[in-house]
Amino acid sequence: MNIVTTIIELAKEIWHTVDEAAIYILFGIFVAGLIQMFVDKAKIAKHLGGRGAKSVLLAAMCGIPLPLCSCGVLPTAISLRKNGASKGATLSFLISTPESGVDSIAISYALLDPIMTVFRPIAAFITAIVAGTFENIFGKKEQEVASSKASTCVSCGEADKQHSHSFMQKFKYGMRYAFVDLLGDISKWLMLGIIIAGIISYFVPQTLIQYYLGRGWQAMFLMLIVGIPLYICATASTPIAAALILKGMSPGVALVFLLVGPATNIAGILSVGRFLGRRSVIIYLLSISICAIGLGLLLNQIYSLSGINIRATIGKAGEVIPHYIKTLSSIILVVLMVNGIRLRQKEYEK
Repeated sequence: MNIVTTIIELAKEIWHTVDEAAIYILFGIFVAGLIQMFVDKAKIAKHLGGRGAKSVLLAAMCGIPLPLCSCGVLPTAISLRKNGASKGATLSFLISTPESGVDSIAISYALLDPIMTVFRPIAAFITAIVAGTFENIFGKKEQEVASSKASTCVSCGEADKQHSHSFMQKFKYGMRYAFVDLLGDISKWLMLGIIIAGIISYFVPQTLIQYYLGRGWQAMFLMLIVGIPLYICATASTPIAAALILKGMSPGVALVFLLVGPATNIAGILSVGRFLGRRSVIIYLLSISICAIGLGLLLNQIYSLSGINIRATIGKAGEVIPHYIKTLSSIILVVLMVNGIRLRQKEYEK
């Protein structure tokens, strides 16, 4: 097989991934814009203070649908902390938010299967609760952080001085955040994830994944070691996980990758240490590691007991979408991603 044929076949694999996921990604991004229109972060911070279970639970619940990646969540979490959120609530938010989100849930439905789509945010929620609770129990005792009384407008982010916006103005702000700011933040990583998924699908032998990363806690531990220092957002990690599952990786090992990859990276670990302390870093990493492996083993048992072969059901959601809609959605998504990368590059050059 010559190099031209290889490139063409590889491009087909990459485009197939885009084709299956595009409409779900666009829908997830759109919902993210709606959330941005109506979620008041100042009010969230108001309810996340204190060392009780309530603040940890609320932080995890607030974080699950928010479409923020592991680096994007840091300034938000720090802001919540400065506005009065407890360390336990902050850790809970730091974990549940990047591990899930409306955009990653949508692409999970497109590329994975219903069990993984439901189990993934539940696993993120459980991990966040465990980390926040451990922080409250074992973390260094702290005084209440004074909550800022200043509020910002949900739509434009400016100081809220009794000004208001029409629905269309709010919609405009929300959609700009979703399709320009948010998509600009994740486009490079999403594109990289899709390309890696295509490379895995085309080049990696099935026996290689089955032998080294098939199933069991050893494979999960290896995935843990690989995933902790890496930066990859929840949306971008999904096509990679789908490609690995199709090559023979167990759902449990894939779940470890989907939980650890988005939740941790070197920048995040250093930031947690700087703002919350070394003890919080240990609690943060141990909670994610223990929960990822434990929940991965549980997920494998669920598939085993149900008799469902994930490789037979993976990516079936796209079959109900007409081909021309998938193609149109793919073109729109690629154009928006390229535009997002271009705008972000301009910002960096300033």
